Amino acid sequence: MEILARERSACMRGQRLALHASASDNPHLDRVLPSDGLQKFRAYQQFRDTIHQYQRDRGVSGLVWGSVTLGDETLRFPMIHDQLLALPQDLAVLRGHLPVVLGFWRRSVAAMDWYWGGATGRQFSPVAPAEVARMADRSHWATIQKHERSDFLEVVLQLGWGNPTLARDRHGWPESGCEYIHAVKAGQRPIA
Repeated sequence: MEILARERSACMRGQRLALHASASDNPHLDRVLPSDGLQKFRAYQQFRDTIHQYQRDRGVSGLVWGSVTLGDETLRFPMIHDQLLALPQDLAVLRGHLPVVLGFWRRSVAAMDWYWGGATGRQFSPVAPAEVARMADRSHWATIQKHERSDFLEVVLQLGWGNPTLARDRHGWPESGCEYIHAVKAGQRPIA
């Protein structure tokens, strides 16, 4: 994980470039368009692709373990590292933990107001527990995040299906995707 973080940082600082990367694949247009940002991005993309191939070749899991504490209860749950691939065995682990994550979330936020994050994750509209249950029935995995200040608590349930790597940025829609349910104290609105 540290190597991925260091390489990403080095690429963004311009210490690694993919010199063959072009902005448009049009040689006349490429002469006038700046290519350094694209070269940085492609350099990291190539490095990450190498890591993903290593994972596939050697069966290296993309799972990491997250935790969240709400009240007196702490939950540890599996999730896919945001720079790694989910292997088939990882998906089985995620699916196996789905009921545990859902149970923890429901117990922890029962007295809070629930909002669906919309297609972009930021178009908040109230959602009933029955609708969340229908979303959960379609889900293969779930994660929880907490955003807290002294006067505010927001607990975000991510319900996902398909490939978690593709679900995060909606590139895999509709085969892979996720829904976000935000729980906040009564009378407050989500901010995350």
